Amino acid sequence: MVRANGAVSLRELARVVQTSEVTVRRDVRALEAEGLLDRRHGGAVLPGGFSREPGYPQKTHLSAAEKSAIADLAAGLVEEGDAVVVGAGTTTQELARRLARVPGLTVVTNSLLVAQALAHANRVEVVMTGGTLRGSNYALVGSGAEQSLQGLRVTKAFISGSGLTAERGLSTANMLSASVDRAMVLAAAEVIVLADHTKLGAAGMFQTVATETITRLVTDEQATADDATARELDALADCGVQIDLAPIGVVPGDAPVHGTGSGPVHQTQPGPMGRRPAQGPGGAPLPGQRRPGAHGGPVGPGGMPVRLAELGLPRGR
Repeated sequence: MVRANGAVSLRELARVVQTSEVTVRRDVRALEAEGLLDRRHGGAVLPGGFSREPGYPQKTHLSAAEKSAIADLAAGLVEEGDAVVVGAGTTTQELARRLARVPGLTVVTNSLLVAQALAHANRVEVVMTGGTLRGSNYALVGSGAEQSLQGLRVTKAFISGSGLTAERGLSTANMLSASVDRAMVLAAAEVIVLADHTKLGAAGMFQTVATETITRLVTDEQATADDATARELDALADCGVQIDLAPIGVVPGDAPVHGTGSGPVHQTQPGPMGRRPAQGPGGAPLPGQRRPGAHGGPVGPGGMPVRLAELGLPRGR
């Protein structure tokens, strides 16, 4: 599976071989010791450093539940009348399916899959970039796509990639895709990265967005189940990135949530840019709530930033 897809999550491996993730994790360690693959946070990739990009048919089957949960949460960040740019990818395609229900929305995209998902949305205007078709992910790339984005100004950019680290930011395996994503970021007031837990700690060859440019990361709750990915989240928060964790298995249409674990989980109230989640008396954050503090991470008593472990979130298994 790793050879065919380039990367695969532990959850997907466990599902295919019909065993537990604990067993799969042990087997992956043994295969890494033999040099047959490299472990990544929550999954495995082909050996050799940078992760390579699997084709669209393979991507659709990777972390499907996580991508769906991320899309549900991210859709709650878009309001009626917004103008946004949406990059190429299977996670952004899932987001587009949900954006079809937002009235008065304008979506600029270089993705044929995103445009197709919105094609029959009567109250959504879709603007396609120019460019040359890249068949592996059905995206328009090249100078034509980049020039289409020049002079554009929108409220939010939703983009994905091959990997995300606090040190390097968002990256991808293709130079042309990276260039178009950078042009999208320059057009947006707020940059929102959609990345499931298997992409945390991984690195593509070409940097797309520097960490300091990322406003918000929407990932899935499995990101806190491994010490390495949890540390990566802490490092991203220290760089000023707001972290949103999407609960897996929530019925579509339920309000998005912040935080995971055994403590209270509170709904957010997405609104215009700059609006914060619901607050307690005196503007204090509600218990268990995650919103940016001085360093972009969760805020504890007295307004001091706290780490994931201090919120009681699960760390490792």
